[in-house]
Amino acid sequence: MSPEEIRKDFPLLQNRKEVYLDSGATTQKPLEVIEAVGEYYKNYNANPHRGAYSLSVEATEKYEAVRAKVAKFINARYSEEIIFSKNATESLNLVAYSYGMDNVNSGDEVVLSIMEHHANLVPWQHVAKTKGATLKYMYMNDEFELTDEEIESKITDKTKVVGIVHVSNVLGTINNVKKIINYAHKKGAVVVLDVSQSIPHMRIDVQDLDADFIAFSGHKMLAPLGIGILYGKREILNKMNPFLRGGDMIEYVYEQETTFAPLPNKFEAGTQNVGGVIGLGAAIDYIEKIGYDTIEKIESEVVSYAYDEMSKLDFIDLYVTPNRENHSGVISFNIKGVHPHDVASILDANGVCVRSGNHCAQPLLRFMGIDSTCRASFYFYNTKEDVDKLTQALKKSYEMFKKYM
Repeated sequence: MSPEEIRKDFPLLQNRKEVYLDSGATTQKPLEVIEAVGEYYKNYNANPHRGAYSLSVEATEKYEAVRAKVAKFINARYSEEIIFSKNATESLNLVAYSYGMDNVNSGDEVVLSIMEHHANLVPWQHVAKTKGATLKYMYMNDEFELTDEEIESKITDKTKVVGIVHVSNVLGTINNVKKIINYAHKKGAVVVLDVSQSIPHMRIDVQDLDADFIAFSGHKMLAPLGIGILYGKREILNKMNPFLRGGDMIEYVYEQETTFAPLPNKFEAGTQNVGGVIGLGAAIDYIEKIGYDTIEKIESEVVSYAYDEMSKLDFIDLYVTPNRENHSGVISFNIKGVHPHDVASILDANGVCVRSGNHCAQPLLRFMGIDSTCRASFYFYNTKEDVDKLTQALKKSYEMFKKYM
């Protein structure tokens, strides 16, 4: 299928004229996902796990069927290794509070990459400060990549947790996470992997990667807002204390003590976003229908074309690794001498939607010596025509600003 054919499945892309280049923040939704959510609320809306009546039983079956679907999608061994959350941020906080606070102690080290989204950075700051541990960073080279030397010098015998993003949401750099996971395990550390920016674009096999925890958000892979996933190895999750406490995660409650339900319920307190879960299942079905091979082929052609065309604009700074095999669907850039917010506003006036700001990665941008960037993030429904409209709008923007520079 071509991106032009695929676009017909996305109502917003048919109803609006804008060029949407902010899929790194949230993707548009295909009709199949929208209809699946609507069907849930129209035909079997009830609270899972709570009722003995047939409607609740049906909702429970649909809900748990998606858990099994997610497990198969990422090749988890057991469906109870899949925990539903509201987004990757909540999933990562769950790991920090439930695992980190009980297993990181004074004198230990937590190692992160400088590329981390705040969601996989700020919680570990809290753990390190609270427990008296040392927080260390793996810094990138001039090509926006982590070298083997940096990995091996920062992960030591004192390291208890390594947090690493698979694909940078700012740079699009694809990190060598298998190398990092293998090395961290040799040192006895647990690895927390953020695949929010990779799983929309490439297949994730948790058994092959062997990360101890993996987090992602549904809304970055065609699903509704408000649904996320935490995968954790069963033997580790079983030893962890709950993150949130209340309805549906308990076994028995007495006046002075409580026992907790087994996995996965132990980490799913309260009524969940069942409609979001159903939408996530439909999003997985849609991705499988299109196929990752098709997704990667389309994106490779469009992103390479965008990189080549934007490289011709001598008034732009690009923040992209020159190693094209290590780059995914994100291109960060600035018009020299112009604030990114101003650039994004002018692009919007010309019908092009890009993100501007620090992209929830302030330490990374500070390390790069800049405050913010514009970011064009692509998905398989984007076309070369979208790229042409972006570059034309950039030329118009530069013409507007250059007389003030």
